[in-house]
Amino acid sequence: MSSKGLWVSPTEFVRFAEPKREKSFTDHIASRSRSFDAQALGMYLPNPDPILKAQGKDITVYRDLRSQALVGGNIRRRKSAVLALERDLKRGKAPVRVERFIRDWLTDLDLDRIIRELLDASLFGFQPVELMWKPVGLQMVPEDLLGKPAEWFLYDQDNQLRFRARDAGLKGELCDPQRFIVARQDATYNNPYGFADLSMCFWPAVFMKGGLKFWVQFTEKYGSPWVIGKHPRGATSGETDLLLDSLEAMVQDAVAAIPDDASIEIVEAAGKAGSADVYRELLEYCRSEINVAMLGQNQTTEKDSNRASATAGAEVTKDIRDGDAGIVAAALNAAIRLVVDINFGESVDAPLYELWEQEEIDKTLAERDKNLTDAGVKFTPAYWARTYNLQEGDLVELPAPVEATPAVEFTEPVLRPVLDQAALDQAIADISAEQLQEQAEQALLPVIEALQQGRDGTEVLGLLAEVSPDLDATALQDRLARLMFIADTWGRLSAAADLED
Repeated sequence: MSSKGLWVSPTEFVRFAEPKREKSFTDHIASRSRSFDAQALGMYLPNPDPILKAQGKDITVYRDLRSQALVGGNIRRRKSAVLALERDLKRGKAPVRVERFIRDWLTDLDLDRIIRELLDASLFGFQPVELMWKPVGLQMVPEDLLGKPAEWFLYDQDNQLRFRARDAGLKGELCDPQRFIVARQDATYNNPYGFADLSMCFWPAVFMKGGLKFWVQFTEKYGSPWVIGKHPRGATSGETDLLLDSLEAMVQDAVAAIPDDASIEIVEAAGKAGSADVYRELLEYCRSEINVAMLGQNQTTEKDSNRASATAGAEVTKDIRDGDAGIVAAALNAAIRLVVDINFGESVDAPLYELWEQEEIDKTLAERDKNLTDAGVKFTPAYWARTYNLQEGDLVELPAPVEATPAVEFTEPVLRPVLDQAALDQAIADISAEQLQEQAEQALLPVIEALQQGRDGTEVLGLLAEVSPDLDATALQDRLARLMFIADTWGRLSAAADLED
């Protein structure tokens, strides 16, 4: 028998090498193919956006909103905020040659345009980008990253991106993961299309457009004075029509010719200010809703906001900017990962592309460097120039301070460099025991006499104070310092000789 196992009964054999399993650990248990979801019955997964489902359209309807001044201005503001960030490639754990290769490749790309196209993911939920590969020597790199219209693509039941090709039917053509990357906002398993911020602007934009139309009609109707013509009771229809034509000409040209028995009266529209305020409040409400949807707040755009509320609103806008920057960084890092996998292998670490606000980084570094400097750390001019992007000539290099040589004390040996052995021998020869004894007796003689004459400690101190101005111990101090220096030097030389032996 080829299989190893055990007969647990006369009719049942259990193999050791083939354990019985009902489901693999990598298979989905809760999947669309096994659920009662009505969307799972179709050939592809429709976009669950409630606005698109209600309208029965694709995201093309959101592109029309960009032509409105308020929506288009907020879109431009969000994209400009991300483009204003500092951005660079961080090597991390990637090899140096890989980091240089990726950096050279990114230099040849129009990153500003690519980032603008990637930021459409926050507007429409997702943004497919096609990688246009080309050979460069022995390597393959994308020549360009082109954002394609999101309405050309869909997701299938397995959350795989497909292209709506004419010859591929309703299911679409499966996209090669090495040819396409997708930037998405808040994408989930249930909604791989992501969340479109413009979906929050649809109805406010529609109501704003309709309210503006009725407001214009209201202004045309009640904004100008009414010209009323009066004709005699017995006037014929022809005479009445002639008077109306004259009134119409009067409104346009301010000149009219009427019969002498007719009259004209100009009446101002009064009591309609409240009706005009209704349209104005509707438009302001729609504006506020669009600003909240696109910027997260309306304090930086409304006239009634104060400094505190505008500052708080700007912080919310920065959070949305950082979220958009995260979408861009994730998409670019996915493209970098593909380039590294194809050219260097899947096991090689890839560098990361990051976006950040330089002002916040500079503030953090400045506080850290200040604390280290106060603690005694000294940074070189090269560090300041590299960290804070300073140019040549911005820093004035001061000469290093010269440390003063401490005064010679009896308890502190003076360590001076030994020039050669002859100088050391000469220093030893200059000092004789007789000279040292003579100078010591001369310096200590007044002290001994003061001790012999004194009766107590206070009187001895007084006598010492009297004789101290005449005490000349300079020569003795100098010779003692020489002896200490010679002893220290001789000890060092002896220790070095022992180590060599």
